[in-house]
Amino acid sequence: MDRFPVRLILLCFISFCLNYYLSLPQEQDVDIYSFHINSTVTSRYAITVITSRVANRLNSKIRHHSGESVGMVSSVGRTLEDFKTSVTVAAFSKVTFELTYEELLKRRLGKYQLLINAQPMQPVADYKIDVYIQESPGISFLKVEGELATHELGSARTITIFDKEHMMVNFYPTREQQTMCKRCSENGLSGDLLIIYDVIRPKPSGELQASNGYFVHYFAPTDIQRIPKNVVFIIDKSGSMRGQKIIQTRLAMLKILGDLTGDDYFGLITFDSQVQDWKPELLQATERNLDEAKTFVNMIKARGGTDIDSAVLAGVEVINSHPRQGSASILILLTDGDPTAGETNPESIQASVKSAIQGKFPLYCLGFGFDVSFNFLEKMALENNGVARRIYEDSDADLQLQGFFEEIATPLLTDVQMNYVGAENVTQASFTQYYNGSEIVVAGQITDNSLETFQTEVIAISKHNNVTYQDSVSIIDFTDVLPEDENFIQRLWAYLTVKQLLDRQLTLSDHEKEMVRKKALYLSLKYKFVTPLTSMVVTKPQEEQTQVAHKPSEEESKCQFSLSPPAGGVRFIISAQPKPICYDMPADHKLRLLQDSSSNFSMNGELSSNGFNLIFLHYKTDHLMLSTKEIHYYDGQNMRQTGKKETVLSLNLLQNNQMDVTMGTVCVGVLRHEKDGDTFLWPVVKQPPRVLHLHYTEQGSKIKLKDQETKATWSTATDYQNSSTPTVQCWLVPFQFALQGELSDFKVLQL
Repeated sequence: MDRFPVRLILLCFISFCLNYYLSLPQEQDVDIYSFHINSTVTSRYAITVITSRVANRLNSKIRHHSGESVGMVSSVGRTLEDFKTSVTVAAFSKVTFELTYEELLKRRLGKYQLLINAQPMQPVADYKIDVYIQESPGISFLKVEGELATHELGSARTITIFDKEHMMVNFYPTREQQTMCKRCSENGLSGDLLIIYDVIRPKPSGELQASNGYFVHYFAPTDIQRIPKNVVFIIDKSGSMRGQKIIQTRLAMLKILGDLTGDDYFGLITFDSQVQDWKPELLQATERNLDEAKTFVNMIKARGGTDIDSAVLAGVEVINSHPRQGSASILILLTDGDPTAGETNPESIQASVKSAIQGKFPLYCLGFGFDVSFNFLEKMALENNGVARRIYEDSDADLQLQGFFEEIATPLLTDVQMNYVGAENVTQASFTQYYNGSEIVVAGQITDNSLETFQTEVIAISKHNNVTYQDSVSIIDFTDVLPEDENFIQRLWAYLTVKQLLDRQLTLSDHEKEMVRKKALYLSLKYKFVTPLTSMVVTKPQEEQTQVAHKPSEEESKCQFSLSPPAGGVRFIISAQPKPICYDMPADHKLRLLQDSSSNFSMNGELSSNGFNLIFLHYKTDHLMLSTKEIHYYDGQNMRQTGKKETVLSLNLLQNNQMDVTMGTVCVGVLRHEKDGDTFLWPVVKQPPRVLHLHYTEQGSKIKLKDQETKATWSTATDYQNSSTPTVQCWLVPFQFALQGELSDFKVLQL
């Protein structure tokens, strides 16, 4: 019997939770007979090891759908890292998957959260989740929440308190419990387990630890008077915000305005192609002013273009024109699109905003949905001491906006400077503001070997005066630590360093960016982190060739989008750089259009001579059939015809022969077109993230994608993803080249 391990070490730079999905075929002769998740959190640094043992009882190999064995790492979802592994498992053999995942838990609103979402896709006899937490100052509280923290699974869940510094959470559901709970099915458990805790903070100077030449400093003082804030909200009301986005924005703003305190000052700016001030100056958050502001918010209507440059500069001017001693200024931009009016060059906008702010206060950029140019917002925020956050187009978008504001609603310190004598290669040590409920974490290397104690000094400005915090710690040298088992402080330093280097490269020139990239790459390789600069290698049995999977960038989609266009059939367009690609797909075939296993969603379509005459959407046990004349909803085995006002999870009829269908976390738009007397449908995936644009190189009349090259013809195609059906110029290539597969790879027997 063959047995081999697949070992991976991954570093999370995007989120604070874990989602693991094991991709296996549907045959019942494939067993996951063991599924263990073991997470050890030491001083906020979590190392999670997932071990899954799989047995193939079939008299044939199990392969990835492309015929190759592949290891993949992909980042998907709202706050998830989604790790998918797929390898060849020889007949009558077993394989062990082992994945190690590392992250620094970030404190938000006074708590740390470790979110584990594991989907083995079948009931497992040996299913265990163990979370061990060790915090030297002591744990102030610990609780378990999430979709798997239900009454039905109560007997599977235990919390053990060894002492105030050491606690453990165990989750051992039986095979029966994995199929009978509220979030269970014949495919086993599907949900998350959320471990929430905070630590005791005996000293306002924070928690300082040093070991083996490295230190980490956790700084989160609490007994400080809040600083009144000056906050200006810059709200996009362009035409793309029409509908649910602007409704949720209004709801969020009404709640946020209600949370302002009497010593806060605020301003409101809305913009489309033009900029509109609610008032030309900051006003105190009195009851009368807040009531007027809420009336203004309720009147916001979406229309026009997007002049981000003028709007942000107007917000800067409002703050700069009304300085207040003893206050903290904050600028918040909410937008869902690219700049389309006024100054539209992203680099010019970033430069003018940076010049206007001059490092005096932070700019926070909130990108609504997936049509926004998030990299543009992220760079602009980072250049101005802020952060960018994506707001997802879900039913809770207003709560996401409120939640972000709560994180920055209570400034306690400004101009925070962390100083460490005898240290080098220190991570970020200067911070514009420190907010209640958050935490500043700094790590570095201790280079002065003569030190017996390591000292730190924090200088900052509070509400009324300058403050200084000092602390020291004895330097401990663990002589029994083996080289291959670096202490967690060293790995934490590497984690923070690589993360901050990757952030910095967004704001640097090409020459500086390359230097930073090399340093980040060196550390990633040294500590075996999977980052956007490195790859994950999966070694397979029987001396098969090793496959390498690259970690996708933030813009990439979690879905494999396999829509196709026609030789003598239908022409499709793929967004690509430097120019669009088009290809022709033979008609009269039933095709798999979208398959997203992580959300149990799939979409198939029957291709006619011009487009699709039938489209089926599947979500768990729900099925929706769309034709040019009718809609049928199948609830399990039951079918009923839906009327226009009826919803299937979420079904919205829009203008111009358009309809949006949301099933689970996937939103698909369906357009109805007519051509030559024929009526047909065309699907457009709106959420999860849009499909990543392909990048290829042009070589005369040939184009090269990855390691393949083909002849291309400069042609045109009709863009049916747009209701106006514009004609687009594109490189026409064979569909096998565009889709990186054969027609048989996308054909299905049944819709």
